[in-house]
Amino acid sequence: MSEEVLIKAEHVSKKFCRSLRRSLVYGVQGVLHSLNPFAAGQQEQDLVRPVLDEELRRDEFWSLRDVSFEVRRGECLGLIGHNGAGKSTLLKILNGLIRPDRGRVTMRGRVGAMIELGAGFNPLLTGRENIYNQAALLGFSAADANSRFDDIVQFSEIEHAIDMPLQNYSSGMKIRLGFSVFSQLEPDVLLIDEVLAVGDVGFRMKCLNKMSELMSRCAVIFVTHTMPQVFRVCSEVVLLHRGAVAYQGRDLATGVGRYFDEFNSGEQTISGTGEAAVTALRVTCNETVAALHETLEIPFGSDVSVTVRIQLRSGLRRGRIQLLLWNAELLPVLDVMNADLMGYVFDVSPVDGRADVQVKLPRLLLNAGKYTASVIVLSDDQKVLCRYDRAFELTVVAACASGASMVLPASWQCLQAGIENIAGNQELINT
Repeated sequence: MSEEVLIKAEHVSKKFCRSLRRSLVYGVQGVLHSLNPFAAGQQEQDLVRPVLDEELRRDEFWSLRDVSFEVRRGECLGLIGHNGAGKSTLLKILNGLIRPDRGRVTMRGRVGAMIELGAGFNPLLTGRENIYNQAALLGFSAADANSRFDDIVQFSEIEHAIDMPLQNYSSGMKIRLGFSVFSQLEPDVLLIDEVLAVGDVGFRMKCLNKMSELMSRCAVIFVTHTMPQVFRVCSEVVLLHRGAVAYQGRDLATGVGRYFDEFNSGEQTISGTGEAAVTALRVTCNETVAALHETLEIPFGSDVSVTVRIQLRSGLRRGRIQLLLWNAELLPVLDVMNADLMGYVFDVSPVDGRADVQVKLPRLLLNAGKYTASVIVLSDDQKVLCRYDRAFELTVVAACASGASMVLPASWQCLQAGIENIAGNQELINT
């Protein structure tokens, strides 16, 4: 990997004003200050001077505060954080759209920005005509646009609609067309802002593969709220919180974990017919215990026991129960059922219609992170009697940082003799 630094941000800070009238006044004052020849050396002093709240005038706030990083050729920096954290402001500074109030940004080489893929498209023109217009906006010559036209259309996979007015395109088709034009860029620096949020899964995978190809020869800043994409393409991550750096490093799992920590896990929700209820719950790991609605922290590979108290109503005497675990992005990662891949069948007491059901999870191999559990009670005909979401939470610690939901410690071995007779091939492949 090249050691050439293509993007360098040094103590970048930017402040905005909540009042439009005052922001105009402050803007005029800023222009006059920049014209002052005695203030020419102020920027170098600002690089080492800490940012203070006392510098803020009335109605001002720091949108970015003392952000520093470097990105080399062949590296991808993931920029994450909740809405309003300062990601878009930083991206505009990197793209040269606005200037920082403090600090300095150094960009080397040709810069390409995938920020608004549909910007510059004319809905009255055809896809073909918009390709040439967009190519011209991106700096392609007419000869370059002609030579790359077929590759753009082939990548977009919308040959059937290339001569149709853009106003008849779906949002996904417009994204396909915009990304396909940008994919022909050969920049040294590439800025990407959540451009893959729209589109089908197949095209998103195609775009990620193209981004991986571009990364081999340029430096990339990637802004996203989709954490699996961070693990897929990023080599480092910066987490912004209220304009400041909350985490920065190459441990992607730690950065992503802190990103999810900033969000409220939400309230418990109960749905179903109401003919069943979860009245109590107990989660046990070693000597640690958690009850209904509580969080239990467990080491990786621990044995976990879950006991659920269920109350059946309407004269029901039997039900089925299953346990479903979700990751921080609310994707299901583990469905706990019976050996027949159905919910566990239980009978309740004829006296009070109650049953205590226990399930043991030996050596739980969930990766580091937070997981929520749903308890689902069903009837014999699979009718949902009660679905209790966020019944409890598990926090798994001390696992690997790959981003996968589960980790399997397998048995590995080096075959000294090599591999023989693969698919009928007699050739010996030495290991």
